[in-house]
Amino acid sequence: MSRIFAIVGPSGVGKDSLMRAAAERLPELHLVRRVITRDPDAGGEDFHAVSRNAFQRLRADGAFALDWEAHGLHYGIPAEVELRLTRGETVLFNGSRAMLGQAAAVFPALRVVHVTARPEVLAARLAGRGRETPGEIAARLERARLALPAGLDVAEIDNSGALETAAEALVALLQPASA
Repeated sequence: MSRIFAIVGPSGVGKDSLMRAAAERLPELHLVRRVITRDPDAGGEDFHAVSRNAFQRLRADGAFALDWEAHGLHYGIPAEVELRLTRGETVLFNGSRAMLGQAAAVFPALRVVHVTARPEVLAARLAGRGRETPGEIAARLERARLALPAGLDVAEIDNSGALETAAEALVALLQPASA
């Protein structure tokens, strides 16, 4: 039975770390490698870096099941996801809260996992990675309070503490419901 999950939450909350931890425990999971118009040396998640022009060509060629823009970057979920779903696989992708309505239209069975963390934890993580100024960190913390769109199938995981605890919660959510 195919299933698709959008893992969403503010920057620094640990979405990619949780996804990797779940994949270590459930090797049958497929973690989507997003296409992003980001510098390939930016770090963080495993992604396919492309220029804006290349992204536009890929979009025009139908290479994405879903794409969006956030924080001045373009993000694409490769169309191969649809094939994996037809094969009955469980798919996870790192999404943006702002694109969830679009994602639910493309993937009607979408389940959302909203990862949260306390503001002081987010602030420390963002400062620790050294990519944002104090003003940018403050703006990210403000955006962290944004609500999710209504009408979605949402589960929430608090990743303020040990990654292991949050990973166990995510793995439990990803297990198929027993009949």
